[in-house]
Amino acid sequence: MWGMNIFSDSITSNFLIRLLVASALGGVIGFERDIHGRAAGLRTNLLVSLGSALFMLISEVVAVSYSTSPIGSALRSDPGRIAAQIIAGIGFLGAGAIIKYGFSIRGLTTAACLWITAGIGMSAGAGLFELAIVTTIIGLFSLIVLNRVEKFYAKDSYRTLEVVTSNKMNIADIINVVERAELSILYMDKERNYEDNRMLVRLTLRLHHKGVTDEISHSLVKDLEESGYPIYMIKWWHQ
Repeated sequence: MWGMNIFSDSITSNFLIRLLVASALGGVIGFERDIHGRAAGLRTNLLVSLGSALFMLISEVVAVSYSTSPIGSALRSDPGRIAAQIIAGIGFLGAGAIIKYGFSIRGLTTAACLWITAGIGMSAGAGLFELAIVTTIIGLFSLIVLNRVEKFYAKDSYRTLEVVTSNKMNIADIINVVERAELSILYMDKERNYEDNRMLVRLTLRLHHKGVTDEISHSLVKDLEESGYPIYMIKWWHQ
């Protein structure tokens, strides 16, 4: 078959090694994502890396085939073209992993993992094992170690607080209870139910904090409960 007789058994074995290395390194990145419950986990990252390596090998086969064929002087093959299309194609997978919900955007890290996994697969497919391994190590460092470092500095996050109270309640009193140094109130909405004589107050909050927000939410809910105001329901949720 076309292009198959130009490679020796040793080169074929080398290609198999490249595919295996790409699969293993992509699987390592995917395993880290999998244990954190991400949609693009072990199998997805492994397949992205394997596919990228395969396309790089195809690029190499096509380039060598044209260079050794009688028409090689008339036609030129650029092995970088397929590689460029891999990067564009991974963008579609990454876009599918990103979800915008309120003020929050989820899936950016997963999309970045797919992108870097494709690069790892391309490196392994091109026989650049050192680059593939070093990139995998750096990628794991950023996912595991830097994830823990993030807990030691304050950053902004967004939450929504919903409070159901009496229609007669002064909203300013609710706001006075909620306000504290580590949060800002961005928006306020209210809904009045005259049949039940109840009012829903919805506050969009920006928190500047370290680590998780449990301590802030517990303190806030406790202050509302102990305020003496008629509180029928409290809901605290992510934006």
